[in-house]
Amino acid sequence: MTGAGTQPQQPRQSGEPQRSGPLTGLRIVELAGLGPGPFAAMMLADMGADIVRVGRRGVPGMERGPTVRGRRAVEVDLKNPAEVAQVRALARAADVVIEGFRPGVMERLGLGPEVLLADNPRLVYARMTGWGQSGPLAERAGHDIDYIAITGALASMGHAGQAPAIPLNLVGDYGGGALYLVAGILAAYIEACSSGRGQVVDAAICDGTVSLMTLFQHLKREGEWRDERGANMLDTGAHYYNTYACRDGRYLAVGAIEPQFYAILREKAGWTDPEFDHQHDRAHWPSLKEKAAAIFRTRDRDEWVKIFAGTDACAAPVLTLEEAERDPHLAARGAFVEVEGVRQAAPAPRFSRTPSQARPSRAFGSVDEILSDWSASAPRA
Repeated sequence: MTGAGTQPQQPRQSGEPQRSGPLTGLRIVELAGLGPGPFAAMMLADMGADIVRVGRRGVPGMERGPTVRGRRAVEVDLKNPAEVAQVRALARAADVVIEGFRPGVMERLGLGPEVLLADNPRLVYARMTGWGQSGPLAERAGHDIDYIAITGALASMGHAGQAPAIPLNLVGDYGGGALYLVAGILAAYIEACSSGRGQVVDAAICDGTVSLMTLFQHLKREGEWRDERGANMLDTGAHYYNTYACRDGRYLAVGAIEPQFYAILREKAGWTDPEFDHQHDRAHWPSLKEKAAAIFRTRDRDEWVKIFAGTDACAAPVLTLEEAERDPHLAARGAFVEVEGVRQAAPAPRFSRTPSQARPSRAFGSVDEILSDWSASAPRA
């Protein structure tokens, strides 16, 4: 691990492509799992971290595709003491370990934090779970929808009088899970560079989702947010922050909150009815949504796109996944890249001096090969 005020060492890895990114030299052992753990590891790998993904030999269900890009992988038998010892050897040479099993599993395998931190006192031991390492639900099974259900997030999304809208698994697995895991790993690593001491990062999806809901919990306490779905500004309650079906059945999104943007939206959309003057009056919202919907149904979606083009009306087409890959703005940004012929999202965020890079994953190798590569790298301060 690098010392305070030093930069991570550049690894010299035989057969490995030259890495770039602000985390070049950071060594991570990822115990293979599904969902937020692999996604977090993908982000770290894109930023240059050297990650070894350790899969359980003979156990199906390992994640595939773009979320496992950028790292080497090995398979081990975690019931074999000799192969468990190999994983411990990897962890001794690493800066970070990521695991996503239920509480107690890693301890039973002989790879818990007490063991690995004793081997490597500077190790950041990152644990990704839905319920966390403690609490009455800690050992129960669950998925994204369950974790966000108990936080108030799921109940807050959807149309009035309808069931809660499921936001894919973006809010829980990836928002409250993977992104908080990345933040926790980087914070703990920075601290370890100064103190020389590692620690356990307990990243729970339910905790992260509660954190994501900070603003809405505050608005609720202030009497500015109602529990009823479709009754608030950001949950389809307001006419100026909503989606509308167009004549061709495709949708347009509008989000003109500020008065200057609302004025442009009104002008371009033809919202001339004086009732539209009552932008923030909740009593008028149901009627205004009906009037706005009737207007948007008079043209095809792409006609509206041309009308709003070049303005600050805060209106955008609701694109399908296929359409998004052809969007001119995303194309200009290079938001999609090809890795070994597979079209996928480009790394984010972007860095001016140490750019991230989407790299292919490597076929299964051996622990000895990786340890040899790591031992050949310059010693860490």
